[in-house]
Amino acid sequence: MPTGLTRDAGWQIGVSKTLALPVGALWDFLASPEGVAIWLGATEGGLPTEKGAAYETADGAAGEVRGYRPGDRVRLTHGTTTVQVAISAKGPGRTVLTFHQEHLASAEERERRRAHWQGVMRRVEEALDLIPSR
Repeated sequence: MPTGLTRDAGWQIGVSKTLALPVGALWDFLASPEGVAIWLGATEGGLPTEKGAAYETADGAAGEVRGYRPGDRVRLTHGTTTVQVAISAKGPGRTVLTFHQEHLASAEERERRRAHWQGVMRRVEEALDLIPSR
């Protein structure tokens, strides 16, 4: 099978990076309206946290929350795909942030989504002053 193609989830992509922040600080940002706007898009009232709750972004993307574990991960549908944002401790003051998307249509879409998630990671780092803005 080609890289990124699975039997169950179709094409998928994951982008992760270790950031110099404690787990709680990173989670608080990602779950905030500002953080959600970066990785998902602006939502009225923020992202719901109840399993099965619907959301819609200002640009019209819609889906539902499949799982929400504070301080750990959020999993949601996003159109015909599934997105997961997860964090895990990597040591004192360091946290791994992972964006994962599955059920992509093709290898080409996988590459487009890789570039998208790399850009999201860069914007998260900039918003948290972990790298200088460009």
